Amino acid sequence: MNDLVLVTGGAGYIGSHCALALRAAGYLVVVLDNLDGGHEQAIRGNGVEFVHGDLKNFQDVLGVFRRYNVAAVVHLAAKTEVEQSMTVPWKYYYNNVYGTLNLLSAMLSNGVDKIIFSSTAAVYGEPKYTPIDEEHPCCPINPYGRTKLIAENIFDDYYRAYGLKSVRLRYFNVVGADELGRIGEWHEPETHLVPNILKSLFPAQPDIHGPRLGDFDEDGNEIKRIFTVYGNDYNTKDGTCVRDYVNVLDIASGHVLALRYLLGGGNTDYFNLGTEEGNSVREVLSICEKITGMEIPIKISPRRAGDPAILVANNSKAKAVLGWSPEKTLEDSIKSAYEWEKILHRGLSGA
Repeated sequence: MNDLVLVTGGAGYIGSHCALALRAAGYLVVVLDNLDGGHEQAIRGNGVEFVHGDLKNFQDVLGVFRRYNVAAVVHLAAKTEVEQSMTVPWKYYYNNVYGTLNLLSAMLSNGVDKIIFSSTAAVYGEPKYTPIDEEHPCCPINPYGRTKLIAENIFDDYYRAYGLKSVRLRYFNVVGADELGRIGEWHEPETHLVPNILKSLFPAQPDIHGPRLGDFDEDGNEIKRIFTVYGNDYNTKDGTCVRDYVNVLDIASGHVLALRYLLGGGNTDYFNLGTEEGNSVREVLSICEKITGMEIPIKISPRRAGDPAILVANNSKAKAVLGWSPEKTLEDSIKSAYEWEKILHRGLSGA
């Protein structure tokens, strides 16, 4: 197999796992990343070529297509922090929409007509029913989700006008890490539940992360982090929010299958990638305690605005059309995430 795939955002969390999965599947892989949130060392030495560039700079994008004979694109480059998108929405429209338009222009001018797009369950907004299938209305409630839905609409228009085919993969809550310890979730600052729970079990790195609970007080006593749970009065099994946690390796395999589908003559379409299983925040905390052998004290705070009680995927379409099925359990995901946090902490502390 000699097809060359361009992976935008391939130095990021999900992008790096996708890049390695594509390489393992026999594809040649070139990563384009501006390193705004990614890390070059995540892909260095793994048979993947790296180009430092920004989708917002059309010449950067065009240069990759002129240099490489690209067969298809896997597009993961995006800003993804929901809360930040509410306060600085222009960054999200500029990066996620304008950057995508630049990418599509470069593709069309170089005869590349196949793209796999990293979308999100955030395009659905407040769920009207669960589990959520692909026919659920799309009514995103934040700029992040809206930029992803705008991109999906652009793909539909480009398919009708230019014949450019796309597969959009709508992820639910992605967790876990590479089981060989090569890569994992590495955001600064971190905003996701599982890595934040696990980070609370390690001494702080004030020079990197800034001060946080887990430091020592003025008397030299360690301050035990109290983990905040937002809301315990939801209409769920234990009162805390329920989410569908899908392993990053399963997400990566979904990209490989989606690429094979498009290269094999498949048409433009969109698919949920989730497990069809929901776990509450309390259940996630309990699994983290079991795996690490450490107690995680919690405090209950009021609900956050816009947090739905339950978000769980219906994944039957991805199973039927792509042949995709999640293989990892939440326990598997947390185990690999915990091992990655140990590696990350050793690297940051110099231990």
